[in-house]
Amino acid sequence: MRTLTVLPNDGGQRLDKFIMKATVGMPQSLLYKYIRKKCVKINGRRAEASDIVSAGDTVTLYISDEFFPEGEKLAVASIVPKITVVYEDDNIIICDKPVGVLVHSGDADGEASDDKNTLIGHIQAYLYRKGEYDPAHENTFAPALCNRIDRNTRGLVIAAKNAAALRDMNAIIKAGGIDKFYLAAVHGIPSLREATLYGYLRREGGGVRVFAREVPGAKKIATKYRVLATSGCGGDALSLLEIELLTGRTHQIRAHMESIGHPLLGEGRYGKNEADRRRGYKSQALCAYRVTFTLGGYDGVLSYLRGKTVQIDKSKIDFLKEFDLGAGAF
Repeated sequence: MRTLTVLPNDGGQRLDKFIMKATVGMPQSLLYKYIRKKCVKINGRRAEASDIVSAGDTVTLYISDEFFPEGEKLAVASIVPKITVVYEDDNIIICDKPVGVLVHSGDADGEASDDKNTLIGHIQAYLYRKGEYDPAHENTFAPALCNRIDRNTRGLVIAAKNAAALRDMNAIIKAGGIDKFYLAAVHGIPSLREATLYGYLRREGGGVRVFAREVPGAKKIATKYRVLATSGCGGDALSLLEIELLTGRTHQIRAHMESIGHPLLGEGRYGKNEADRRRGYKSQALCAYRVTFTLGGYDGVLSYLRGKTVQIDKSKIDFLKEFDLGAGAF
C-alpha cells in the first residue's frame, strides 16, 4: 500500500493521469482494473478514474510495490548540467539549445536518446542543483518543455518550472500569444524581399512535403519572411532571412523554403548539401533567435511577460559571417 498526498503541482488533473505519472511501468489496463476493484481511494473514499484530484487530497493505492522503484526519480542527480540560460524567472526558463542536442528523449524524427543527453534532462538537472526541483518530493510533475525545435536547429526553447506555468504557457502558445522569429541562410535570392508563404504540409516517409493546394492528410501552413541581406551572385548567391512562424509544423521552415526553390544552407534532408559541407555546414543554417510574448487576451500568472522579448546574441550565430552586416542591420 502507498499513500500519496496530492501536491500543488499535481492538482487539477484526472485521477488516472495522476497515477500513471506517479508510478513507473504501470500498464493502463491494470490501473483501470485496480480502480474497478476499489484498490484506489481518494481521502478514504471509493474513486473513479475521471475524478479530479486537488492539492491536499490523499490517494491510497493498494497496488504492487513494483510500480514504485526506489531511486527511479533521482536519476536527474547524476547529470552535470550544460545549458545556456538566456532568460529565467520563478516560473519559466528559456535556453539557447545548441545544434546536435535533442530537446527530449524522442525528437520529431523519433530518434531515441538517453535523457542525460537531452535539453530537458539538463534543465531538470540545473534546477535540481539550484534547489528549485526535487523529484523525490514530487508525485507527478517535472519541469517540462513548452516548445520544441529540431535536433540540428539552434535556438530558444522555453521550459516551465511548475505545473501552473506549464498549463498557462501551453495555452498561450496554442492561442498564438508568442511571436517566434528565426534567422536562416538560404540559397539564392527570393524574387520578393518580403512575403508570406502559404501551403499544405504532409508527413511523408521520414520527413514532410509541402503542397501548393490542399491534399488529403495535409495541414495548412503559413511562413512569413523578409530578406535582411544577400551575398554572392548567380549559383553562389545566399540570402539571410528573418522568418516568422505563423503556424508551427514539423520541419516547416526547411520544407517551405525548399518548396519555393530556396533550400537552407547546409540542408541535408530537403536539399543537397555536398558543397555546403565543404564550406563547413553539416546541418541547416537555422536559428530560433527571438521570441516576443504578446499574450493576446491572456490574463494569468504569466501576465508579467506581456511585451517582453527574449533574443540570442546575434554575434554568436555562426552563419551570419556569410553576410556583410552593418550596424543596426536588423
